Amino acid sequence: MPNDRADSSSYASQNPEASEASGASDSSPSSSSSSPSSPSSASAALPALFAEESRVRAFAAVALGAGDAAEVARAAGLSAKETAGALRRLREQGVVTSGDDGGLVVAHDRFRELARVGRTASEAPRDAAAVGDQGPGDMIVRTFVRNGRLVRLPARWTRKKVVLRHIAEQTFAPGVEYPERTVDEKLRAWCEDGEVDHVTLRRHLVDFGHLRRSDGIYVRPADSARTGTA
Repeated sequence: MPNDRADSSSYASQNPEASEASGASDSSPSSSSSSPSSPSSASAALPALFAEESRVRAFAAVALGAGDAAEVARAAGLSAKETAGALRRLREQGVVTSGDDGGLVVAHDRFRELARVGRTASEAPRDAAAVGDQGPGDMIVRTFVRNGRLVRLPARWTRKKVVLRHIAEQTFAPGVEYPERTVDEKLRAWCEDGEVDHVTLRRHLVDFGHLRRSDGIYVRPADSARTGTA
């Protein structure tokens, strides 16, 4: 990937469109460039954004280290006009921004934000359909487990038992042996962005009888409804 910025100024002087795109980061907040759209609308707009080949190539160039319009054009094989248009749209959607040194960078935080919105949206219809025709146990689970993540463990023992049983049933097949490393990997997914770490969750699953431990191997009993000792 070319990374020579020595001739960027001469490139920009010969290609005013690219100069405009490269200097967009220096514009004041009151400039005419659009601010990134809301996460929900941006998530829906992503397929259309990357349906245009020039934007895909420009984005790939930035991801691989192209720091300005001149470098993007050379790396992506685009004209100055194509580069300016592609970078403008990528900036409008917030997926490309300016780094600390003023160069172009991928907005990784933006993608994480869009992923969270998409995950919530995909879970919403299922949760909405479940409301009204599920038992008390399901209501407890929906209170403490959201979008496949454990928000926190209930303080009350009976509710904690319900939540832990749900996690065990969704994570481990009965009678299958799991090494501790695998158990930890599976439980980390439940604990992401939550108040409980995977070690604490693993200990509770053992204490409540939803997992049995022997010589570093864990097995979910066929009858994991038993409570064990808390």
